[in-house]
Amino acid sequence: MSKGFALGQCHAVITGASSGLGAEFARQLAPLADSLVLVARRADALEAVKRELSASCAKIFCCVADLATDEGRKEVVAFLEENGVLPNLLINNAGLGDYGSFASSSTEKTRTQLELNITALTMLTHALLPKLGRPAGILNVSSLASTLPMPDLAVYAASKSYVTSFSEALAVELAPQNITVSCVCPGPTPTNFGKTAKREDGTDTNREGQSLLRIPPSQVVARALTALQQGDACVFPGLGVSIASRLFRLMPRGLMRWLQRRRQGQA
Repeated sequence: MSKGFALGQCHAVITGASSGLGAEFARQLAPLADSLVLVARRADALEAVKRELSASCAKIFCCVADLATDEGRKEVVAFLEENGVLPNLLINNAGLGDYGSFASSSTEKTRTQLELNITALTMLTHALLPKLGRPAGILNVSSLASTLPMPDLAVYAASKSYVTSFSEALAVELAPQNITVSCVCPGPTPTNFGKTAKREDGTDTNREGQSLLRIPPSQVVARALTALQQGDACVFPGLGVSIASRLFRLMPRGLMRWLQRRRQGQA
């Protein structure tokens, strides 16, 4: 286990910081950090978060970039260099889901999911590793969905499986370099995720049982930051999510698929 990363006077880069968990990470870090770099596509939303937190943190930068593209990821690195920011904390929060069957999904949204959930997280981490001050922290936002296959959310769940596995590997690999890596795997959380995951025709996913696992963004973020400070490689915030994650990981895969077929009305 890593010895953990102290948040005081950190210089943090937060992706997907315009709303939801990303904005909440900024809120909870603002009183502790020396500087925050907020990254997202929407300039107006980033500026709103900056105005909200300006009294709590002296230095807040807004970096407008589309992380689903190579150009956008390069823009983040260039922005840090141009503004003289030496980060020691990277929070990879940006992500995207898509409700509905894989067969009926759009090529563009599927590609964007993979670029944002996997490629952006991986390549931004790779690009910033040599630039991180020491000690350093990396916090990746995964999902309870990473523990199981999810029909009608197949690409998202698979991409989060990658995030969890990647994070746990880096936690071991980077510990000797004084870099703490943690991964948070929340369950259903009231953010804009569901709104953006819905398709234009209103296609949604089966939400049965989600109310038992739902916790607010503030609780998810607080638990994630505690995990980073304690050096926990992977955390499932909330009692219900913690229990569910253990059940899902221990359940035989054949039984898991049978339950999924029943949920889909196929058995």
